[in-house]
Amino acid sequence: MADLEQLRALIEPVVKTSGFELVRVRFSSGRTPVLQVMLEDPDTGQIQVDDCAAVSRRISALLDEADPIPSDYVLEVSSPGIDRPLTRRKDYERYAGHDARVELKEAMATEGASRKRLQGLLLGLVDDAVRLRVEGLGELLLPLADIAGAKLLLTERLIAETMPHPAGTENPEETRN
Repeated sequence: MADLEQLRALIEPVVKTSGFELVRVRFSSGRTPVLQVMLEDPDTGQIQVDDCAAVSRRISALLDEADPIPSDYVLEVSSPGIDRPLTRRKDYERYAGHDARVELKEAMATEGASRKRLQGLLLGLVDDAVRLRVEGLGELLLPLADIAGAKLLLTERLIAETMPHPAGTENPEETRN
């Protein structure tokens, strides 16, 4: 398996010099391993298909030269999409007021039950904890360090607020390596 921190360190400068921000780097193994790179325009939170293709070519050239992944894989460069993952502190602030699903690394005791997945209204951050209002439980503070993953839930309001620019992207640019 590839070292994600090493991959992030290699990829992020290419993304930044292209005028974008790195949202997530993930490597999934399987029959054909996939290196997923999500990026966005820092001003709009979106990215165009042509931009994904251009950044994909730059990243592919860099990875061919550095060769940090010992096996064959597919490079997938894409936008985070509307129901995007929340991976950075600023994502939790930027999307406060929207519904989100949070998966914890370990289950927490709530109202006599044990829960690992929570869904509710994202209220931003307090220090190093995510504020989430969960129906029946009220407002919870979930330490960032305890969160395995989080993503926005697709709602009419989210769709309306994140309408893509003309020629917006939904399909990733894929390059075989």
